[in-house]
Amino acid sequence: MRVKRYIVNALPEAVSMIRTELGKDAVILNTKEIKVGGFMGMFRKKKMEVIAAIETNQANPPSQPQRNTNPQVDAAVEKILQTAQRASATAATAVIEPIVAQPIKENPARVEREQFIIDEIRDLREYMVKLSKQQSSTIAMNEHLILLKEHLIDQEMDAEWIERLVQSIIDKQTENRVEFTGEQVWDMAEAQLEEWLRPYEGSGISSNARVVHFVGPTGVGKTTTIAKLAAEQTIKNGRKVGFITSDTYRIAAVDQLRTYANILNVPIEVVFSQMDLPRALKQLEEQELIYMDTAGRNFRSELHVSEVNSLLQTNEPSETILVLSMTGKTRDMAAVADHFSKYGVQKVLFTKLDETSVYGAIFNLIMNFELLPTYLASGQTVPDDIEKFQVKPYIHKLLRGQSL
Repeated sequence: MRVKRYIVNALPEAVSMIRTELGKDAVILNTKEIKVGGFMGMFRKKKMEVIAAIETNQANPPSQPQRNTNPQVDAAVEKILQTAQRASATAATAVIEPIVAQPIKENPARVEREQFIIDEIRDLREYMVKLSKQQSSTIAMNEHLILLKEHLIDQEMDAEWIERLVQSIIDKQTENRVEFTGEQVWDMAEAQLEEWLRPYEGSGISSNARVVHFVGPTGVGKTTTIAKLAAEQTIKNGRKVGFITSDTYRIAAVDQLRTYANILNVPIEVVFSQMDLPRALKQLEEQELIYMDTAGRNFRSELHVSEVNSLLQTNEPSETILVLSMTGKTRDMAAVADHFSKYGVQKVLFTKLDETSVYGAIFNLIMNFELLPTYLASGQTVPDDIEKFQVKPYIHKLLRGQSL
């Protein structure tokens, strides 16, 4: 057996030399990284040691290297080798497998180890690219962008959307080769947020829906919200409205809605299960619009969501509005929205805006779950403290704290 040691920059370089000197039947016995040269142990360069061997009776004279009998395969291998030699060490490593697979007999363990090295190098390159981008963004961040980012963090906007917003402003600065002033930065942020939110504006409650179900956690203000919307329809629009409530879990919940019903002079029906719904709808068949109040439950539980959803089944034209309070935790609201979205709930109404100064959750829920915002409610006054969602006033509230 003839054994030879090669010191090269990268494996493809050794493969070319092995083919020339030992022939296509040579076998790579071992490869390892070594360090050579330097001064007193310092400044040593990384090289690769490759040990190859061939049976003596198969070895080819150096002057007459054995060629692949298939001209097309041989040409393809030569082309790969030439490409690898011109590339960097990282790029050359990426073509190890196709080179070795053709001319050199390689054992599976060897191939698996080389693939592991390739994957490690690829992951390292991706990490370095990501780190480079982050460093570039940090360099481009002026004090105004830093203030904007800190403000949006305080507003509990998701980090992903904050980064996308800031990056869009940085890109515009780079494109225009100018650093924006503080006012320009906030104006650019306002314009970008408006572009993202504009498709979700103007949803409201469908004029075709005869039955509107209101669902949401306990304490979010569903009953008061229903009263506000009913007052708008009866007093301002002159429509005949009726109430249905299934909120028999909460003490005095039925009495609260009944009080509003008496004030507005609208009929009310109480249901305890899905079987009671046909009777209630029959009693209210003369009403043009029916608002249904459901029980507030722990809607982080999908079981409770399923229970409420069973009460929403009707042959009448209907839609469901998810009611969420701005005093709730952002992650809790997201969990509730996630559960209800699985049942096709697409519209949302936000309450208690007057009890908080943090409004990022509205943006998160709209963008992450593609919910359609209908109304924003604040205060207890019926029917005044509620208005339809509009993009510009909301963005002013989010960015500058201005009143809606």
